[in-house]
Amino acid sequence: MRRVASAGRDSPRLRRLWLSDRPAVRAFFLRLDPETRASRFMAAVNDRMAASYAERATVMSGMVIGAFVDGELRAVGELRPFGSGQAGGRRAEVALTVERGFRRAGLGSMLLRRLAEAARNRGIAELRLRCLSHNVAMRRLVTGLGAELRLDDGESEGAIPLARATPLSLWREGIETALDFHLAVATLPLPPPLVRAA
Repeated sequence: MRRVASAGRDSPRLRRLWLSDRPAVRAFFLRLDPETRASRFMAAVNDRMAASYAERATVMSGMVIGAFVDGELRAVGELRPFGSGQAGGRRAEVALTVERGFRRAGLGSMLLRRLAEAARNRGIAELRLRCLSHNVAMRRLVTGLGAELRLDDGESEGAIPLARATPLSLWREGIETALDFHLAVATLPLPPPLVRAA
């Protein structure tokens, strides 16, 4: 976080992304360099594939949180529920993508903590995260939250156990969601003025 602020930039602002944010999400994925895209999708992804994914990202099951710096979307965190674990608890997968030039500023950590709270409030008992084995920053972030990583064929996979929701965590998310919605509405372009018929 210090590095983002010291470069003359505003503090990052996190908020949930909605369908109206689709153009910003598309622009974000298209700006990503090939290495960052490969880290996010675990394979090489061209512009057409990145744009196609971005078009669906905010309407797929789960939720998407964005980190904005100086009003521009610079990092995206995704929460995608996918079923039950061994003990019957629901599980979800998390994906984090931070644009080059905005890394090591705390954005990934902020996104992961926000998504973890959203997940526990939805009864999810375990968050799973996959990354390429050479993605040291992501591995460090996940192990810092208590996950044990397993290396397998060039990939790392970890699971973060989540506590149950509390009245405080539910209240906090409710406030954040209301604020997110108002911020999203405030950034919508104004409609053109109505022209009266003569």
